[in-house]
This record gives sequence, structure tokens and C-alpha cells, in this order.
Amino acid sequence: MRRVSVVMALFVLALFALAGCSQETKQESVQQKTEQASPDKKVKVGVTQIVEHPALDSIRKGIIDQLADEGFKDGQTMQLEYLNAQNDMNNVMTIAQQLAADKKDIIIPITTPSAQAVAQQAKGIPVVFSAVTDPVAAKIVRALDKPGKYITGTSDVSPMDKQVQLVKEFVPSLTKLGVIYNTGEVNAEVQVGMIEKAAQALGVKVEKAGVSNSNEVKQRAESIVGKVDAILIPVDNTVVSSFEALLTVAKASKIPVFASDSDTVKRGAVATYGIDYYKLGRQTGVMAARVLKGEKPDTMPVETLKDVQLVMNEAAVKDFGLSVPDKLKAEASVSK
Repeated sequence: MRRVSVVMALFVLALFALAGCSQETKQESVQQKTEQASPDKKVKVGVTQIVEHPALDSIRKGIIDQLADEGFKDGQTMQLEYLNAQNDMNNVMTIAQQLAADKKDIIIPITTPSAQAVAQQAKGIPVVFSAVTDPVAAKIVRALDKPGKYITGTSDVSPMDKQVQLVKEFVPSLTKLGVIYNTGEVNAEVQVGMIEKAAQALGVKVEKAGVSNSNEVKQRAESIVGKVDAILIPVDNTVVSSFEALLTVAKASKIPVFASDSDTVKRGAVATYGIDYYKLGRQTGVMAARVLKGEKPDTMPVETLKDVQLVMNEAAVKDFGLSVPDKLKAEASVSK
């Protein structure tokens, strides 16, 4: 009898143990369902650009505004980290390493140098770049239609043939065109090649003035005084960030300056056939949102902003003693 009683007691204890396990399993299941039902964690977005100037800042604003419209609002559904390299290539690489180490859900580099660094460091992290003039030449993507497994973005390539023709319209006597650019940036080198080809077709010689940093811009502008009839600035972050220094030299020497972006025209260049950099940022933001929502970058070809607009600065036209050609008056958007 005692043996039966012991067996019964062990059986009862086993039942209680099973009941406890069952209860714990139910509690774990409830906990898992609760966790699954909780709001999603904020997506981690890293944005970096090589330097601050109006065109690049407009891109960044467009990206952030578009992401917010797509449901990714900073501080609510998105944790945004913005880092600026202050035009220092050492900083560019350090920032890329930092963003990659932080395991961002997506990294959005603005400009070619930032995109090159991020592409090297962010292995396995989706990347959507912006304002990369020629991403193939810069070896950021393999091809525009099939960019790469984790990377795509937008290009800010400018129609240099139209830019050179525009300078010729304002300066009919143009025979020598000065171009100041960063010799260390692939995108600048590509644009200079396009300018030379377009200038040659018009019988215009190009006087190149290369710089390696923004501190050299004023000096190199002074070096071409008396040698050129006008200056054209490509989409070059080093030169654009020091535009005021260049403009001081140009005004003193009465050498009209033309740009490749509308923001630099607002700052004192005569005119450009430029893209709207805020719109380019918006377009980049759309692509970034698609990636955050599950699309793969390798299915998204590199995009460009097709529309260019003639923008003129009336004050600059007067400062340089120019007049607006009749054929351009109706076409231009005027910045005073």
C-alpha cells in the first residue's frame, strides 16, 4: 500500500509540473504575440555629405522631406544620423566606417567621394546615393541599369554641351573658356572632358585650372585672369563651396562666371541650365523609401533628373556688363 501511495504522489507531482510548464508556455506565447504586436522599431538611417553648400543642403532637405512623406519621420519612425565631412577626405572615410559599423538600415551618401567611401565600407547594407555625376566611372556601380546588389541612387549629371553653348550666347566673342575644378574628383574630371568636347565643337579653347582643396580656389582663379573670356564651374563640390572667393576675383577682373547648378547662380553666377537639387533629393528619397519598404537596390536602375531649367541672375548679368540674348528671355527663370 505504501508503495502505491508513493507512486500516486509522484504521479500527482508530475501532473502539477506539466501544468506549470503548460502555463509557462502559454505565458511565453502571449509575450511573443505582444512583442509582435508592438510598434516597429525606428529604422536607422545614415546620411552623409562631403561638405555643406546650398546645392547639397537642398538635396539633403529633399531626401528628409520625402522620407517623412513616405512615413519615415525623424524621431518617430526613423532615427536619422547626419554626418558632414567638412571637405576632408580622411573624414569621408571615417564617417563611412562609422555608419557601416552602426549597422544602419540604409545609408544615403550625397556626392561622389562620400558614395565611393560608403560603397567600400557598407558591405551588405543597402545604399542609395545622390548627386553622383558618373557612378560607373567612379566605380560605385557596375552599370546604370544594373547597379549592384546593395547599391543604387541618383545622378546629377549636367548637360555640359548646353552649358558651353549658354556661355557662348552671353559672350559671343568667346574663344577661351576657363574651367576650375578639383583634379582629385572623378565626377569633375568627367565633366571637364564633356566641356572640352563641347567647346571644341564651337571652336573654343579650354583653359583648365585644377585645385586639390577649397583653399586653392581663389589662387587658381587669379592664375587665369587675362587668359580667359569667361569661367564655367562644373558640378564640383570643392569649387562650389568656395564660390565667393572665386567670384571676388572674377568681379574684380570683369570675367563673367557661369555655373552648372541653380544654387550657385543665386549666389552670383550669371546663368546655368541647371537641375533643381531639392527635386533631386526628393527623387532620392523616393528610392530610399522603396528600399526601406523591402525593394532590393539591384532591381532599381540609377536615376537622373531629366528636366533642366535656364536660370539667370539679373544682378550678375549687370555686374559683368552683359545683356540677355533675346532668344533666352522668355525661357529663363530669373533670380535677382
